[in-house]
Amino acid sequence: MYQSHWGLRDTPFRTRLDPSGFYHSPTHEEALARLHFLVGQRRGLGLVTGASGSGKSLLLEVFAEEIRRSGRAVAKTSLLGVETAEMLWQLAAGLGCNPKRSATVGSLWQVLSDRLVEHRYEQLDTVLLLDDADQARRDLLTQVVRLVHLGTAPQSRLTVVLAGQPSRMKHLGSDLLELVELRIDVEPWDQAETEQYVTSSLERVGSNASIFADNAVARLQELTHGVPRHVNQLADLALIAGAGEDLQQIDADVVQSAYDELALVDAH
Repeated sequence: MYQSHWGLRDTPFRTRLDPSGFYHSPTHEEALARLHFLVGQRRGLGLVTGASGSGKSLLLEVFAEEIRRSGRAVAKTSLLGVETAEMLWQLAAGLGCNPKRSATVGSLWQVLSDRLVEHRYEQLDTVLLLDDADQARRDLLTQVVRLVHLGTAPQSRLTVVLAGQPSRMKHLGSDLLELVELRIDVEPWDQAETEQYVTSSLERVGSNASIFADNAVARLQELTHGVPRHVNQLADLALIAGAGEDLQQIDADVVQSAYDELALVDAH
């Protein structure tokens, strides 16, 4: 394990959805603030867009935790490859309805609708987070439109948030896009943000040394274009390569070699 070589307690760069490793970059802080505005103003539908790997899913995880801590109700699911019954079951379960696995689409709609009415009478805001909306089945998107319309009732306290890649937004269809009240774009990091992320991630796991040389961070930014997932992947592979060569610091050449290796892996 490379951690012992670099004197680290744990792996600093992870690609899994771990809110504890969330980096509060300016772009992600702005996105969180806009999400809170969306809910605070009781808007019906928001849209989070960002390139693959930009941190949309992790952003939604962090937002969901913050919403729960604020005393609101929240449910989150991915729309990738799911059918209507699965989406409704996940949302109903997330709101504590304890739906049966054998429940029909009709009964799940009823359960979910009843819970939203309960929350409205209790004056409890409800937030539904639907990730990978741009990859949802077209028939499922019709159901999402119906779901959003549940929030148009008088005194409704329902907010729905969709997330997807900007290049595929047309897939959502005009019926959904016309209902969007706020679009939130998650931008890649600039070099200063990438540098701060690398530094803070290493410090979090016990490193006080400059493991990545300045030219290494600059190369990391150049090769990844500041996309968080790619920064994590390449920085982690560079640490592995540097430990394998018994280096004391990662320079630009090590980052480039790691990138070339990662490109070969991705090609297969």
